[in-house]
Order: sequence, then C-alpha cells, then structure tokens
Amino acid sequence: MIFFKSIISFIKDKEYRDLLITSMVILGIGSTFYHLIEGWSWIDSLYFSVITLTTIGYGDFSPQTDTGKLFTIFYILIGLGMILSFINTVYRHYSEMKLEDDKSDKPKKS
Repeated sequence: MIFFKSIISFIKDKEYRDLLITSMVILGIGSTFYHLIEGWSWIDSLYFSVITLTTIGYGDFSPQTDTGKLFTIFYILIGLGMILSFINTVYRHYSEMKLEDDKSDKPKKS
C-alpha cells in the first residue's frame, strides 16, 4: 500500500515529475543516438543506455564507432549524475512516505 501511495504522491509533485521527465529525456537521447550511430535496435539502444547510466555495464554491448565511444564518455559524465539524483530522490521520497505512514500507525497516548 505504501508503495502505491508513494508513487501517486511522487507523480503529483512538480519537482519529482520534472526529474522523472529529465531522466526520460536523457535516456531517450542516448537511445536515439545509439540507434542511429551504432545501428542497434531501439530495445538494444534503450537497454544499453539504462545499463550504462546505472553503471551496471554487463559488457554484452559496446560502441564500435569512434563517434559512439566519444558520445558514451560524455553521456556517462552527464547522465550518471542525473540518474543518481533520480534514484536518490525516489529513495528519499519513499523514506519520507514510510516515516509518515509509520507515525500515523502508532497509537496516540492520552
């Protein structure tokens, strides 16, 4: 229940919504670039963008062109901060919602 309540309040808040949109735009830019320059499918391009920005880096895909390699360097530097901010904001928001929920569940002393 707290998970869904947290998601709904997250989407209603303009600051969080803007952060979500910015994260999606960064993933969209990376996916489009890899699709066009590296010739990967859209799903492979999105997969590589997410794996790269979350620093998982499985190694099953890697840019083969010099342009792709240079873009990836800048993409990581720019996108990593944004993705980490997004993850931190979601965690902080969820923690605040959980704390509020815990406070409302405690019986009040008379």
